[in-house]
Amino acid sequence: MKRIFLFLFPALLAGISGVLAQQITLASPNGDLKVSIRLSDKIYYSISSGEDMLIENAWLQLTLQDKILGHQPKLSGQKRTQANETLTPYMPLKYAVVPNQYNQLRLTFAGNYAVEFRAFDEGIAYRFVTHFKNDSYVMGEDFVIRFPESYLAHLQQPGSFKTAYEEVYTHVKTDEWTPADKMSVLPVLIDTHKQYKILISESDLSDYPCMFLKGTGENGMQSLFPKVPLEFGEDGDRSVKILKEADYIARTAGKRDYPWRYFVIAKDDKQLIENTMTYKLASPSELTDLSWIKPGQASWEWWNGATPYGPGVNFVAGYNLDTYKYFIDFATEFGISYIIMDEGWAMSTRDPYTPNPNVDVHEIIRYGKEKNVGVVLWLTWLTVENNFDLFKTFREWGVKGVKIDFMDRSDQWMVNYYERVAAEAARHELFVDFHGSFKPAGLEYKYPNVLSYEGVRGMEQMGGCFPDNSLYLPFMRNAVGPMDYTPGAMISMQPDVYRADRPNSASIGTRAYQMALFVLFESGIQMLADNPTLYYRNRECTEFITSVPVTWDETRVLEACVGEYAIVAKRKGEKWFIGGITNNKEKERTFELSLDFLPTGQTFRMTSFEDGINAGYQAMDYRKKESTVTNGQKIPIKMVRNGGWAAVIE
Repeated sequence: MKRIFLFLFPALLAGISGVLAQQITLASPNGDLKVSIRLSDKIYYSISSGEDMLIENAWLQLTLQDKILGHQPKLSGQKRTQANETLTPYMPLKYAVVPNQYNQLRLTFAGNYAVEFRAFDEGIAYRFVTHFKNDSYVMGEDFVIRFPESYLAHLQQPGSFKTAYEEVYTHVKTDEWTPADKMSVLPVLIDTHKQYKILISESDLSDYPCMFLKGTGENGMQSLFPKVPLEFGEDGDRSVKILKEADYIARTAGKRDYPWRYFVIAKDDKQLIENTMTYKLASPSELTDLSWIKPGQASWEWWNGATPYGPGVNFVAGYNLDTYKYFIDFATEFGISYIIMDEGWAMSTRDPYTPNPNVDVHEIIRYGKEKNVGVVLWLTWLTVENNFDLFKTFREWGVKGVKIDFMDRSDQWMVNYYERVAAEAARHELFVDFHGSFKPAGLEYKYPNVLSYEGVRGMEQMGGCFPDNSLYLPFMRNAVGPMDYTPGAMISMQPDVYRADRPNSASIGTRAYQMALFVLFESGIQMLADNPTLYYRNRECTEFITSVPVTWDETRVLEACVGEYAIVAKRKGEKWFIGGITNNKEKERTFELSLDFLPTGQTFRMTSFEDGINAGYQAMDYRKKESTVTNGQKIPIKMVRNGGWAAVIE
C-alpha cells in the first residue's frame, strides 16, 4: 500500500492543483495569438503565438488602501464578446480607416472588480475595472512579466521620475536587468532573438500616473509608478520642487476603467511601424465639433536662432517684429500653415499677457492672418497652470495653438494637468503641442486638438541626435503616437566631422535622410526647424518637404529592421510619398523596392532624392531624379551610412 500511495501522491496533488487553479484561454480573431489565464493565488497569464511561448506566468494585481485586487481571486463570472468595427481617426497619422477586430474576455471577481483582456491579431491588452462607491486610494499596481528565455530589451532609462524623456536608447539583456539598475519609461521593445518583437506600452491613460518598468533580476520586468505629490516649492520659472509625496500613486474614482496595458506582438518588424494599438484602446473623442482643428507644418525659429540673413534681409535679425514677419512671408510662399514663436515673445516667461515690445505679438498675429499663416505661442507649463485663463485671452488675440514645455513629470497630478489643458484649450479652439512630455497614451484621441508630443531625443539635441538612436523611433516612440522631433536641417554632416551650434545648427545624417524624415516620422504638427534663408537656397528640397502631408490615408512599410533601416510608403489622396533612412553601421545599403501598391494600368511620375556619390563623407551631397514608374515595377535604391531616400509618386 505504501508503494502505491507514494506513486499516486504526485498524481493526486496534480489533480487537486488542477481543481484549485482555473485555466481560461482567449485567442485572437485569426487564432494565432493566445493569452492563457490561470487563477490561483494571483491572476497569472501567459502569451503565446502558435507554438511559441513569449511571456510566461506573468501576473497582475492592484493594491488599494483596504484590499488587493487580484490576490486570491474568486471568479464570479465571465463574459466573452467580439468586435469587428471600423474606426476613422480625425487626425490619421497612418490610416484614414482603421479596422478594429478583437475578441474580449471580461472576468468578474468577488469584491466588485473585473479584469478585461482583449486579443487582437497584432497584440494582447488588459485592464482593471472597478465598481466601488467611494474613491479609491491606489497604493500600487503590479504589472509583472516573465520571459521563458533571455531576450534583448530596448529601453529609455532616466535617472529618476523627473525626466524630459530624451535619454538615448540602451540595449539590455532581460536576464541581466536588475532592480538596482535604472528603470525605463514606456514604450519598451523586446527582441526575442527569434521571429518576434514585443512592444509594451499603455493607452487610455487618465487620472492615473504613467507606468515605468524595471528589471526583476529574474529575467523579467515589473512596474513602478511615481507617487502623488502633496506639497510643492519654488524651483525657478519653469518647474517646481516636490516637497512632500503621498504613500499612494493615485486617488481616483471607485467606479472606473483603469489604463490598458498592451503588448504588440510582431512577427515582422514592419508590423511595429504599422500598428495602431494606442488608438484602438483609447477613449473616443470628448469633442463634437472638430472642424477647427487643422494639423499642418510649422516654421520654427528657436533651432536656427531666429537669424535669417543674406539678400532680402535688410533688418537686424533676432526675436523681433521684422524677423517674425520674414518667417511668415516664408511660410506663405511655401504653403506652411503656422509659425512657432518660442521663448522670447513675452516680456517674462512668468507673464503670458505682456508681449515683448520688440516682438509685437498682436501685429504678428494680424500680419499672419493677412497671409493665411497661424501663430503658435510657446509657454512653460508652470505659467499655464498659474494663468489658466490665458486660453480665453489667446483666442481673443487670434492665436491658433500653444506649445507647452518642461512638464518633465508623469505622476497623477501631471497626467491630469495634460487633460485639463487639452480640455480648456479645446473650449477656446486652440490646439496643443506638448514638449518636455511623456509619450502619447490616448489623450490625443480623447482630445484631438492635442496634435503632438515631444518626449523624444529629437534634433534640438544637435550632435546628441544621431541616426543610430533615431532608427529606433519608428519602431518604438513613434509607434505609440505622434512625435515632435523637429526635422528639416539643411546643414547635414556625418558624425566624424560634426561641428555645429546655433545659429548655424546642423544635423547628423545626409540631406536625403532629413528629407525622408518628413515622410517617415508622424506628427500632427511637423516643424521645419531650419533657417528660412537656407530653405530659400535649397528650394527644390524645400518644395518637396513642404509638399509632404502630416495626415495620411494609407501606410505601407516596404523594408524595416529595428535600429537598422526603415522605408515607408504613405498615400494621401492619389499621391504616394516614400521615405527611407538607415543607420551608421554599414557603408551603404541597397534595396529593391516593389511598387505593387500603385494602381494598375497607369503610368506615374516619380521625383526622388537620393544620397549623392560623396554623401558618405559630405552629407549634403544629394541627387534629384525624375522618372516614370508603374505598378509592380521594382526600383533599386541606395542609402549611404546615416543616409536616406525620399520620393513622391503622382
